[in-house]
Amino acid sequence: MNKTLNQYGKTIDEVLKLKETSRTKLCEAISEGKWSIREIVGHLYYWDKFNLEKMVPLMVQDADLPKFPDHDQHNGEAMTFLKDYSVETIINHFVLTRKVLSEILSSIDGDIRFTIGGGKRKFSGESFVKIFVKHDAHHLKQINEKLDS
Repeated sequence: MNKTLNQYGKTIDEVLKLKETSRTKLCEAISEGKWSIREIVGHLYYWDKFNLEKMVPLMVQDADLPKFPDHDQHNGEAMTFLKDYSVETIINHFVLTRKVLSEILSSIDGDIRFTIGGGKRKFSGESFVKIFVKHDAHHLKQINEKLDS
Protein backbone atom coordinates (compact mmCIF):
# COMPACT_ATOMS: atom_id res chain seq x y z
CA MET A 1 0.00 0.00 0.00
CA ASN A 2 2.87 2.41 0.70
CA LYS A 3 4.01 2.44 -2.93
CA THR A 4 0.45 3.03 -4.15
CA LEU A 5 -0.14 5.79 -1.59
CA ASN A 6 3.17 7.40 -2.56
CA GLN A 7 1.99 7.49 -6.18
CA TYR A 8 -1.35 8.88 -5.03
CA GLY A 9 0.43 11.56 -3.00
CA LYS A 10 2.70 12.58 -5.88
CA THR A 11 -0.28 14.24 -7.51
CA ILE A 12 -0.06 16.81 -4.69
CA ASP A 13 3.43 17.80 -5.89
CA GLU A 14 2.24 18.08 -9.49
CA VAL A 15 -0.74 20.23 -8.50
CA LEU A 16 1.36 22.48 -6.25
CA LYS A 17 3.66 23.22 -9.22
CA LEU A 18 0.63 24.76 -10.93
CA LYS A 19 0.87 27.73 -8.55
CA GLU A 20 3.81 28.85 -10.71
CA THR A 21 1.62 28.93 -13.84
CA SER A 22 -0.34 32.01 -14.89
CA ARG A 23 -3.98 32.11 -13.88
CA THR A 24 -4.84 32.76 -17.52
CA LYS A 25 -3.25 29.49 -18.65
CA LEU A 26 -4.86 27.58 -15.78
CA CYS A 27 -8.30 28.90 -16.66
CA GLU A 28 -8.32 28.30 -20.43
CA ALA A 29 -9.68 25.08 -21.87
CA ILE A 30 -7.05 22.41 -22.50
CA SER A 31 -8.63 21.99 -25.94
CA GLU A 32 -11.90 22.77 -27.71
CA GLY A 33 -14.86 21.68 -25.57
CA LYS A 34 -12.68 20.39 -22.71
CA TRP A 35 -12.13 21.54 -19.14
CA SER A 36 -9.44 23.97 -18.05
CA ILE A 37 -6.61 22.91 -15.73
CA ARG A 38 -8.50 24.73 -12.95
CA GLU A 39 -11.54 22.57 -13.63
CA ILE A 40 -9.49 19.37 -13.84
CA VAL A 41 -7.94 20.05 -10.42
CA GLY A 42 -11.43 20.86 -9.12
CA HIS A 43 -12.69 17.57 -10.56
CA LEU A 44 -9.91 15.65 -8.78
CA TYR A 45 -10.67 17.52 -5.55
CA TYR A 46 -14.39 16.78 -5.80
CA TRP A 47 -13.74 13.05 -6.23
CA ASP A 48 -11.39 13.10 -3.24
CA LYS A 49 -14.06 14.93 -1.23
CA PHE A 50 -16.60 12.27 -2.20
CA ASN A 51 -14.26 9.43 -1.28
CA LEU A 52 -13.33 11.05 2.02
CA GLU A 53 -16.95 11.67 3.01
CA LYS A 54 -18.84 8.73 1.49
CA MET A 55 -16.49 5.82 0.86
CA VAL A 56 -13.50 5.68 3.17
CA PRO A 57 -15.50 5.85 6.44
CA LEU A 58 -17.31 2.66 5.38
CA MET A 59 -14.18 0.64 4.52
CA VAL A 60 -14.52 -2.18 7.02
CA GLN A 61 -14.41 -5.94 6.56
CA ASP A 62 -17.17 -7.27 4.28
CA ALA A 63 -18.81 -3.85 3.86
CA ASP A 64 -20.69 -3.01 0.69
CA LEU A 65 -19.84 0.59 -0.08
CA PRO A 66 -22.25 2.74 -2.09
CA LYS A 67 -21.88 2.54 -5.84
CA PHE A 68 -20.01 5.40 -7.44
CA PRO A 69 -22.29 8.23 -8.54
CA ASP A 70 -23.14 8.79 -12.18
CA HIS A 71 -19.90 10.33 -13.46
CA ASP A 72 -21.48 12.99 -15.66
CA GLN A 73 -23.84 14.10 -12.91
CA HIS A 74 -21.05 14.08 -10.28
CA ASN A 75 -18.74 16.06 -12.56
CA GLY A 76 -21.52 18.57 -13.26
CA GLU A 77 -22.06 18.98 -9.52
CA ALA A 78 -18.33 19.54 -9.10
CA MET A 79 -18.28 22.35 -11.64
CA THR A 80 -21.30 24.01 -9.99
CA PHE A 81 -19.78 23.60 -6.52
CA LEU A 82 -16.47 25.13 -7.62
CA LYS A 83 -17.74 27.88 -9.93
CA ASP A 84 -16.96 30.74 -7.52
CA TYR A 85 -13.65 29.34 -6.24
CA SER A 86 -10.37 30.86 -7.38
CA VAL A 87 -7.80 28.56 -8.92
CA GLU A 88 -5.60 29.11 -5.84
CA THR A 89 -8.43 28.04 -3.52
CA ILE A 90 -9.13 24.94 -5.60
CA ILE A 91 -5.44 23.96 -5.50
CA ASN A 92 -5.33 24.48 -1.73
CA HIS A 93 -8.52 22.46 -1.17
CA PHE A 94 -7.19 19.67 -3.36
CA VAL A 95 -3.87 19.51 -1.48
CA LEU A 96 -5.45 19.53 1.97
CA THR A 97 -8.12 16.96 1.08
CA ARG A 98 -5.65 14.63 -0.65
CA LYS A 99 -3.33 14.75 2.38
CA VAL A 100 -6.16 13.91 4.80
CA LEU A 101 -7.50 11.20 2.49
CA SER A 102 -4.04 9.63 2.09
CA GLU A 103 -3.48 9.65 5.83
CA ILE A 104 -6.79 7.92 6.54
CA LEU A 105 -6.30 5.40 3.72
CA SER A 106 -2.86 4.53 5.10
CA SER A 107 -4.48 3.52 8.40
CA ILE A 108 -6.83 0.96 6.81
CA ASP A 109 -5.79 -2.58 7.61
CA GLY A 110 -4.41 -4.27 4.49
CA ASP A 111 -6.49 -7.40 5.12
CA ILE A 112 -9.83 -5.60 4.97
CA ARG A 113 -11.95 -6.46 1.92
CA PHE A 114 -15.16 -4.80 0.77
CA THR A 115 -17.37 -4.51 -2.28
CA ILE A 116 -18.75 -1.44 -4.02
CA GLY A 117 -22.37 -0.98 -5.08
CA GLY A 118 -23.42 -4.58 -4.58
CA GLY A 119 -20.72 -5.85 -6.92
CA LYS A 120 -18.95 -9.17 -6.54
CA ARG A 121 -15.39 -7.84 -6.83
CA LYS A 122 -13.59 -7.56 -3.50
CA PHE A 123 -11.51 -4.43 -3.00
CA SER A 124 -8.80 -3.60 -0.51
CA GLY A 125 -7.83 -0.08 0.43
CA GLU A 126 -4.92 -0.41 -2.00
CA SER A 127 -6.95 -1.66 -4.97
CA PHE A 128 -9.42 1.17 -4.33
CA VAL A 129 -6.61 3.76 -4.38
CA LYS A 130 -5.19 2.25 -7.59
CA ILE A 131 -8.41 3.24 -9.40
CA PHE A 132 -7.70 6.85 -8.53
CA VAL A 133 -3.95 6.65 -9.23
CA LYS A 134 -4.93 5.74 -12.82
CA HIS A 135 -7.53 8.53 -12.82
CA ASP A 136 -4.88 11.02 -11.65
CA ALA A 137 -2.43 9.84 -14.33
CA HIS A 138 -5.03 10.41 -17.05
CA HIS A 139 -5.68 13.97 -15.93
CA LEU A 140 -2.02 14.80 -15.18
CA LYS A 141 -1.20 13.80 -18.75
CA GLN A 142 -3.86 16.25 -20.01
CA ILE A 143 -2.49 18.99 -17.74
CA ASN A 144 1.11 18.45 -18.83
CA GLU A 145 0.17 18.40 -22.51
CA LYS A 146 -1.58 21.74 -22.05
CA LEU A 147 1.37 23.23 -20.14
CA ASP A 148 3.79 22.02 -22.84
CA SER A 149 1.73 23.51 -25.70
